[in-house]
Amino acid sequence: MLGDIMAGQAAGTGARTARRVHADAVRLSQRDIDGLLLCGEQYGAPYDLLAAALRVSPAAVPGIAARWRRTGYAATGRLGPGPRWCWLTRDGMAAAGLGYQATRPALARLAHIRAVLAARIWAAGGPAWADGQAWWQSERRLRADRPPLGTGHVPDAEIHWPSIAASPYPGQVWAVEVELTPKPIARTTRIMAGLLFPMQYAQVVYLAAPAARPVVARAAAGLAARERSRVAVRELPPSAFAPEPSS
Repeated sequence: MLGDIMAGQAAGTGARTARRVHADAVRLSQRDIDGLLLCGEQYGAPYDLLAAALRVSPAAVPGIAARWRRTGYAATGRLGPGPRWCWLTRDGMAAAGLGYQATRPALARLAHIRAVLAARIWAAGGPAWADGQAWWQSERRLRADRPPLGTGHVPDAEIHWPSIAASPYPGQVWAVEVELTPKPIARTTRIMAGLLFPMQYAQVVYLAAPAARPVVARAAAGLAARERSRVAVRELPPSAFAPEPSS
């Protein structure tokens, strides 16, 4: 494991001249660009969810990631149980036009990063998404766009619905919250109410693991009827949880 990580770090910190040569030698497709942007905006991606997002077979992802490593734009490694992960290097962030710090996904946040990415893929898979030309605003981008001293809770993502005739929710912005573990109900209620008032979001969508869903449901039930109607509580898709290692 450590060897994989160190190799990934080396790929992101080698000589700039060598990286430029590799980048020039590798032709990137639109699918490559989409995947690199996804990894940058979501802090990183496990291989199985990267396959789902790019609509390729899981067997194709190691080759795709290897091509990204050759450009110097990405690093990969086995960070914990489950599939390998891919994340952007400093050169990858620069090439993608993203101003985020290039860091390996934190071990303590792997489960959450995975669950949010699974939620993004799940949301984008519905017909309303395509018909309405909706787009996802990641937590990373939301935090980057906030003033340094900004206060208030930052949701795990926003869903933006353009003001077009085909959209089922024209002009609306939704907040997305991913809950893996139960929080104290007072804290959950406070976060929920803060996202709803004063009409900050048209809808707040909670995608919760089985352990967290009862607390989220209780918090929503305690709201006034008008606010309660703007909260949707759903189960996280199964892909939010890392697959069990094969025996």
